Amino acid sequence: MLNAETMTTARSIVRMIKNEGIDQVFCVPGESYLPVMDAIYDEEDIELISARHEGGASFMAEGWAKASGRPGVVLATRGVGGSNLAIGVHTAFQDSTPLVVFLGQVDSRFRGREGFQEVDLEQFFRPIAKWTVEITDPERVPELVGRAFRVAQSGRPGPVVVSLPENILKAEIQLPIVQRTARPRPAPSAREVEQVGRMLADARKPLIIAGGGVIRADAEDALIRFAEKQRIPVMAAFRRHDVFPNDHELYAGHLGLGTPAVILQGVKKADLIIAVGTKLSEVTTQDYSLISPEQQLIHVDISAETLGKVYPPDLGIVADAGEALHAFLELEVTSDYRDWARRLRAGFEQVSALPSSPPQGTLTNEGVIELLQTYLPPDAILTNDAGNFAGWLHRFYQFKRKKTYIGPTSGAMGYGLPAAIGAKLAHPNRTVVSLSGDGGFMMTAQELETAVRYHIPVISLVFNNGMYGTIRMHQELHYPKRVIGTSLNMIHFAELAKALGAKGFTVTTPEEFEQSLQEGLASNQPSVIDIRTDPDQIAVNLTIADIRQKAAL
Repeated sequence: MLNAETMTTARSIVRMIKNEGIDQVFCVPGESYLPVMDAIYDEEDIELISARHEGGASFMAEGWAKASGRPGVVLATRGVGGSNLAIGVHTAFQDSTPLVVFLGQVDSRFRGREGFQEVDLEQFFRPIAKWTVEITDPERVPELVGRAFRVAQSGRPGPVVVSLPENILKAEIQLPIVQRTARPRPAPSAREVEQVGRMLADARKPLIIAGGGVIRADAEDALIRFAEKQRIPVMAAFRRHDVFPNDHELYAGHLGLGTPAVILQGVKKADLIIAVGTKLSEVTTQDYSLISPEQQLIHVDISAETLGKVYPPDLGIVADAGEALHAFLELEVTSDYRDWARRLRAGFEQVSALPSSPPQGTLTNEGVIELLQTYLPPDAILTNDAGNFAGWLHRFYQFKRKKTYIGPTSGAMGYGLPAAIGAKLAHPNRTVVSLSGDGGFMMTAQELETAVRYHIPVISLVFNNGMYGTIRMHQELHYPKRVIGTSLNMIHFAELAKALGAKGFTVTTPEEFEQSLQEGLASNQPSVIDIRTDPDQIAVNLTIADIRQKAAL
């Protein structure tokens, strides 16, 4: 084998990780893959981040991947570590995030005997991964690890799980010189572009719905130019807020949980929808009810499997979002959609404006968002957990620059803090703030110690109302006053933060939050701001008292 180097399989895996431009990997250490950890020890260009829980490690890797644009890498041991990090694999699958998971596995000579911590990892992860493989022949390590990185990044990105029986990791093999994975970028055909032009010319109320494929393709600027040239309004798919500047005159809103009716009406009134880089998910399409057969649909996605999976398109184009948008820029369409765009923009501004006069001396969730908008630098990255508290972020915060938002479309709790750690490691010079409810924060709060240990200064906001708020809301809606399983103790998160070596603040007024936020921004330490919120204010426009009053009628 020409231009090959002899090394252990463990060292070859680390060399291939480095070859992909990955300089940070995440793990909880395990004896089954100690040779891989030892190989990382000798690799100066890769930092190993050892987390407190595999779920946290997988969220860190997934957040790192979203922030860096490169595939995240996470390592864990056998069935127990793999089970713990499965939530990150599922999140990467639903969020179309490139992630490569290396799992130590039982010695291949012991497989099928219910060995220590044995799980059939291929079968376990197959439903929630893009590809799974167990490597049983050391000579195939270069082939299969290389394929893992290609599969994770090609087409619709996603997670790949590689199982490594511990007896193969010390074998010596020949590693050929390999090139970094080149991600395919298919382009639309000339005929497809011409058909887009004809459909636009016939339309009177076109609308673009832009998703994660645009972000992954680094095509946000091309989207702006296309929308501006044709004067077409743009909406963001669920938790893809930063795909288009929220302060732009053509931005018409975010399609997610609790989207105001005026924004949904805008979608329903459109006669042509151009969906770019979005799978038109359940949440984006409001339980698959938002788009009707009477509307024309152009669906552009890099994955052929996505087209027609939810809605049969009138024109389906398999293409990279960036290649498609650049091709669409060549179109010359004379139709004028400016009045239509102004109406949608007016509807968005009507429902996204912050209240002009919050209650005196009371810290509201709207007040928190207003102060974040005031003090955070324009390129700050925000991450969030799942929960009703995120409704205020989604409704009122203006994402004005690309690559400034990271959230789980899977709705995973516990995501905010570890994803923020991953994002901060990818962009150490940018401010990173996570938003969590008290329920979600406690699921991965131990990763504060990871942030302290590795000197990763993220700011964690905890909206603390002493309950699993989203479930409590549904509980009150369907079973009024029959509260069970959703009440939580009031945790003193500031004290918890201090015990773990971070800065901690408890706030109840706008002045306290403003001062704590400024201290956190000025600090070079991880910080937690415990925001005591009104438990009755269960959602943006809904209180528990409102629900119970309606139920009593």
